[in-house]
Amino acid sequence: MTTMAKQITQKLTMAFSPTTIHVVDQSHLHAGHAGARKGGESHFALQITAAAFSGLTLLARHRAINQVLAEELAGQVHALTIQAEGL
Repeated sequence: MTTMAKQITQKLTMAFSPTTIHVVDQSHLHAGHAGARKGGESHFALQITAAAFSGLTLLARHRAINQVLAEELAGQVHALTIQAEGL
């Protein structure tokens, strides 16, 4: 797991206490594309399941995640694919 993937995992774990969380660095799939960094760690896929998402709309779940990761999304992380489920 990359450093940024660990950071994302830690922040989301603290915020939502998920039952499952998987963060995958997909930067190698975007090499040469806009937003790709030479060292990678710019494109991620997230799968997360947490009770905190129960009753929230898809948009509300994404907004909550984006709020927690605002610093990363404003900096090093160019793209984050989110699959978020409630219990």
